Amino acid sequence: MKKFLRTNEFYVAVILILLCVFIGIKSPVFFSLQNVFDLLRSSITMGIFAMGTLIVIISGGFDVSFTAIAVSSMYITIKILFAINYEGSFLVALIISALIGLLMGLINASIIGFFRIPTLIATLGTQSLFHGFLLFFIGSKYINNVPDGMLRFSRSNLITTVTPTGAITGLQSGILILVAVVIVVYLLLRFTMIGRNIFAIGGSREAAERSGINVIRTQFFIYGFVGMLAGIGGIIHGAHYKQGNPFDLVGTELNTIAAVVLGGALVTGGRGTVLGTLLGVALVVVMNNSLILIGVPSEWQKVVLGIILIIGTGIPAYQNMQAAKRVKTNLAE
Repeated sequence: MKKFLRTNEFYVAVILILLCVFIGIKSPVFFSLQNVFDLLRSSITMGIFAMGTLIVIISGGFDVSFTAIAVSSMYITIKILFAINYEGSFLVALIISALIGLLMGLINASIIGFFRIPTLIATLGTQSLFHGFLLFFIGSKYINNVPDGMLRFSRSNLITTVTPTGAITGLQSGILILVAVVIVVYLLLRFTMIGRNIFAIGGSREAAERSGINVIRTQFFIYGFVGMLAGIGGIIHGAHYKQGNPFDLVGTELNTIAAVVLGGALVTGGRGTVLGTLLGVALVVVMNNSLILIGVPSEWQKVVLGIILIIGTGIPAYQNMQAAKRVKTNLAE
C-alpha cells in the first residue's frame, strides 16, 4: 500500500478525483448519467490511441503519426465501402481500417528499424507523408454520411436510459472494443516475451541487443501494432461522428501523449502501466470536455493541460532525483 502511495498513478488518481469533485460542486450536471456516458464515449478513441502510444513510449520511442494513420485508415475504408456498396456489419469496416493502419505502421517500422532514424523525426515525416498522400491521391472532401454498418454501430448502446428531461442516452457499445484493447495490451506487456522485450529496449537498447533481443523485429511488432490500433480508433471515431473528415484528428496527438505521460510512462522509455495510462486518459478527457461547465474558456483548457502535464512529469522526475541522491549517499557511507 505504501508503495502505491508513492506511485505516479496515485497522484493522478487524486488529481482526477479532486477535479471531478470540484467540477461537480460547481456544476451538478457533471455527475448526471448522460454526462458520464458522454465522457466514456469521448474516452474510447483516445483510450485506444493511448494504449498504442504507451507501448511506443515504453520502448523508448515516440510516435506522432498515429493520428494521420487513423484518419487515413478511416477515410480510405469509407471510400472502399461506398465503392463496393457495402451495407453489412461494422466488423468489416473495423477489419479493413485495422489492416490499412497495420500497413502504415509497418512503413514506420521499416524506416525506424532499417535506417535507425530517431523515432520522433521518422514519425513526424510519415505523419506529413500519410496525410499528404490522403489529401492528394484519395480525397480532401468531407463525406457527410457513412455506410449503414457504421451508422448502426454509432447508434448501438450497451445500456439505454431516459434522462429527467426526456432525452434518451446510453453507454456506447464501442466501450467494449476499448476494454478488449486494454486487456490485450495489459496481457501483452505483463505476460509475454515480446512485452519483456519492449521494456528491455526502452531501458537500454544496447543492453537488449547484447542479451540477444532482436530489436528490429520487436520494432516491427510495436509500430505495426500501433498502426493497427490507430486504424481501429480512426474508424470508431468516424462512426461516432457519422462522417469522413480527412482533416480530422491530425494535430491532436498532444492530448494522447499527455495522457500517457501523466499516467507515469517515462519519455526516456522502460516504464509505464496500463492503469496509469487509463487514469491519464480519464484526466485529459474530463479536462477537455468538462472545464467549460465551470466557465473555463476553451482557450484556457490547453493552459490547464500544460500545467498539469508539467506537474505530472515533474513529480516522477523529482522522485527519481531523490532516489539517485539516496543511492549516492548509501554508497558514500
